[in-house]
Amino acid sequence: MSKVTTDDLDALLGILPPHIRQPLCQQDDLSELLEVVLDLGRPPEARFPHREVILYPREVTGEDIDYVTARISDFGDDNRAGIERTLHRISAIRNRKGHTVGLTCRVGRAVFGTIKIILDLVQSGKSVLLLGRPGIGKTTMLREVARVLADDLKKRVIIVDTSNEIAGDGDIPHPAIGHARRMQVITPAMQHAVMIEAVENHMPEVIIIDEIGTELEAQAARTIAERGVQLVGTAHGNTLENLIANPTLCDLIGGIQAVTLGDEEAKRRRTQKTILERMAPPTFDIVIEIQDRDRVAIHPDAGEAVDAILRGKLSTTEIRWLDEAGEVRTKRKAPAEAPTRRTAKDTSLVKEQVTPSLYLFGINRRKLEQIAKEVHLSLNIASNLSQANLFITSKSYYRRKSQKVRDAEVANLPIYVLRSHTPAQLRQMLSTIYPVAPTAKSASLGFALSEAEEAVSQVMESKEAVELSPQSAYIRRLQHLIAERNDLSSQSLGQEPERRVRIYKES
Repeated sequence: MSKVTTDDLDALLGILPPHIRQPLCQQDDLSELLEVVLDLGRPPEARFPHREVILYPREVTGEDIDYVTARISDFGDDNRAGIERTLHRISAIRNRKGHTVGLTCRVGRAVFGTIKIILDLVQSGKSVLLLGRPGIGKTTMLREVARVLADDLKKRVIIVDTSNEIAGDGDIPHPAIGHARRMQVITPAMQHAVMIEAVENHMPEVIIIDEIGTELEAQAARTIAERGVQLVGTAHGNTLENLIANPTLCDLIGGIQAVTLGDEEAKRRRTQKTILERMAPPTFDIVIEIQDRDRVAIHPDAGEAVDAILRGKLSTTEIRWLDEAGEVRTKRKAPAEAPTRRTAKDTSLVKEQVTPSLYLFGINRRKLEQIAKEVHLSLNIASNLSQANLFITSKSYYRRKSQKVRDAEVANLPIYVLRSHTPAQLRQMLSTIYPVAPTAKSASLGFALSEAEEAVSQVMESKEAVELSPQSAYIRRLQHLIAERNDLSSQSLGQEPERRVRIYKES
C-alpha cells in the first residue's frame, strides 16, 4: 500500500487571477503548495511547508477577490466554500458589514495509503478517535479510512461531511472516498442531528465524522456507538490528556466526575479525599495521537488509559512509525516508575520526581515553607549556590541583575523568576517544580484537587479565606464543587490565565 497523492491542483490554479497564477506556476516546488492567501490591501502570498512567497508586488484588490469568489461555490455559515468535485477549501475573512476582505485557498489532497500504519485498528471493527494538531493530516487519514472500509472490506460507510472537506465540494463526492456514501450538513450547528439521521435512515455499519467539537456532537457520537455502529472520527486536541481536561469533549472518553471518598477509603488508596474518576465506558475504544504524518501514539484501550491518567500513572502506549522503506515499526512505551520518598506528614510512599535543591534570593523563606507544608511538600533549601540546582528569585530582583543573579547565570544554574510573592504565585511555582504525577496534565489535576482540600481544612480551622493557584475553567469548577460539599463559599477571581478560586466561610 504505497502512498499515491492526487491534488487536482489545476482546478485551484484556475480560480486565481492570471497575474497571481503565473508566478505561482513558476515555483519549483509547486506540488508541495499548502495554500494561497489573498488579503485586501496586501500582496498575494503562497505558503509552502518551509517557506512563504510573495507572488505579485501589487496589493490585492476587491476585483481580485471577486474574481476568485465568482469561480467557486457559495460560502456556508462556516465561511467555507470549495471547487466542485475537488478537495480544495476556500475560507473567507469578512469585515463587520459581511463583505469578503480576505481569502485562504487551501490545497486539498487525497493521499492513498496513509492508513497503513493503523490499518489493523481500523479493520478491527472498534471505534477509533484520531487526535492531532491542525494540518497534521487527520482529515486526509479519515478520507482514506472511508475508502478502505467501503471498498476493501465492503462495509456500509456513511460520511457526515460538515464542510465538504472529506468528500469535496458539490453534489458528487470525490473518488477518494471510494464507495462510501456522503451526507452533507447544511450548517455546522446541525452536525449532531445529521449524525443521528445517518444511523436512523441509512443503516450504516461505519460512520465517519470530522471535527467533533460540541457537547451535542459528543452525545450524538455516544448514541451511535451504543447502537453498535463503528465510529471513526477526529476531535480537537493533541493528546488524550487534552480530552480529559476538556469539559465539552470528555464524554468521548467516558466523562470525568469528582468523587469524594470516605476517610478509610482515601487512606486505603493513599490519595486525597476528592478524586477524579471516569463516569462511563468511552465512546471510542481506541485513541490515536497523530504525532507526525508517519508517526502515531496509540492507546489501544481508551478506558484503561483514562483511568491510569486520572490515578497519576502512565498507561502502556504503542508507538508506530514508517521507516525509510515504508515498513511499519512498533515500539511499546511502558509506564515509567518515578523515584519515591516519604512525605513530612506521614510515612506512606508517594511517587514523585527527585527533590530539587533550591537557592532563594529575595524570596520570603518562611512564607514559602508554610505553603509547602500546606501541600505536604518537604523543601530542600540550599545555603549556597554550589549546593543548588535551581535559583529562585523575584521579578524585581532579577531585573536589577545583582551579583547573586549574575553568579547564578555564570554557573549556568536554571533561574525561576516569580512575578510576585502572593500565595497563588508561590503555589504555582511549587506545582511546577514538584509535579505530583508523571505527566504535566495529570499533575495539574491532582495538585489542584489536593490544594482545594487543604484550603477547605485551613478555612474551617482559621476562618480565613484562601486563594488557590490559577487553573482552567474546568478545574476551577471542580474546586468550587469541593468547597460546596464542605458547606463553604467560593468565587473565581482575576483574569485568564491567572483566574483562580477563592474559598472562604460566610460570616
